[in-house]
Amino acid sequence: MHLEENCIDLEFDRRHIWHPYTSTLTPLTCYPVTRAEGVYLHLENGEKLIDGMSSWWSAIHGYNHPKLNQAAHTQINQMSHVMFGGLTHQPAVALCKTLLSLVTNNLQHVFLADSGSVSVEVALKMALQYWHSKDQPKSKFLTLRDGYHGDTFAAMSVTDPDNSMHSLYKGFLPEHIFADSPNSDFWGVWNKSDLDDFENKLVHNHQDIAAVILEPIVQGAGGMRIYHPEFLKGVRKLCDQYGVLLILDEIATGFGRTGKLFAYEHAQIAPDILCVGKALTGGYMTMAATLTSKEVANTVCRGEAGCFMHGPTFMANPLACSVALASLNILKNNQWSQQTHMIENIFANELPKLREYKIVQDVRWLGAIGVVETRLPVDMERIQASFVKQGVWIRPFGKLIYVMPPYVSSSENIYHLLAAIENALDNSENFMQPR
Repeated sequence: MHLEENCIDLEFDRRHIWHPYTSTLTPLTCYPVTRAEGVYLHLENGEKLIDGMSSWWSAIHGYNHPKLNQAAHTQINQMSHVMFGGLTHQPAVALCKTLLSLVTNNLQHVFLADSGSVSVEVALKMALQYWHSKDQPKSKFLTLRDGYHGDTFAAMSVTDPDNSMHSLYKGFLPEHIFADSPNSDFWGVWNKSDLDDFENKLVHNHQDIAAVILEPIVQGAGGMRIYHPEFLKGVRKLCDQYGVLLILDEIATGFGRTGKLFAYEHAQIAPDILCVGKALTGGYMTMAATLTSKEVANTVCRGEAGCFMHGPTFMANPLACSVALASLNILKNNQWSQQTHMIENIFANELPKLREYKIVQDVRWLGAIGVVETRLPVDMERIQASFVKQGVWIRPFGKLIYVMPPYVSSSENIYHLLAAIENALDNSENFMQPR
């Protein structure tokens, strides 16, 4: 029996393709997408879903965007890739110029990477080489509990060792230093005692700490926690006081997601090293970057190695650079600010109403991020089917039902997403029942 040429072989997919965070023993249902346009995912059966996830927070301009498409078409006709060792090209130069124009002035050097996890690996290596070059080798990192920094090994080592999806690797990963996450939420009253544990860890360990690494303002996959900007201000001051580098992981929050172009702007601080990714190419292809100061870069290169010891094969891929440049140029038109403000206003008006549900532990929001935390974990198979039936694509995890929609979403799209969440809360079968 031959399948039709355009028919997706779901049985083959189920039996042989391993999807993220799924079991080959009991694979979850996958929904076949044949086309994506604007904020909609079109399924093979003709249904269309409002995408509430921006393809894991990356497709900020929606799908099939004419300017991003044109950038890809134009570049692929010239060259899709050349090695970056000993060669350079206009897409990379133009992209790095634009990136540096958007970030704080102290960041002067750009290292283009393959993915968010790799950009974190690069940042950690920069910090280690920096201190090695100063003849003060340090091997520890200070970070926060409830954080998430990626799936590769160094990135996992600075991700919460007990409460994250990577806890089973504990004992194999390097052991770093974890401070308590702040409890003061973004919209609440600042409690300066939130910094006590962080400061204590820094006071007693700063001689061994190469850098602090954390997600500014929003902790993403580690719990979707949104904390007070004063905590970030305090961290910057303490890093300066004890001579420790500050790495900010803006892979999820960068490029407008929190209502500021970068989340560190909420605290009016500057990092020593900055990681960006996800939305960098508008969700078209994988690319990330690690930016750092002239002081860090030059110190690294004065060391024994004489250079930074990292070089991905597909670094500065011209196709990705061209699309990323087009995506940043769309952001420079500044429509994202009004778009995320509109989304945030709807979240602020509608999400508090969901606290009335007994299943709801908390709701929170910032910019184009809306979160409902439930008292019980979701039943992924059931709740996903419920969302698809309602014409939306929302992918919860654990006790977190959240949306990070494309910025181009209409108010009607946002209301539709929130209505689907409310309907899901009404059905107890969507949640894992305690034994």
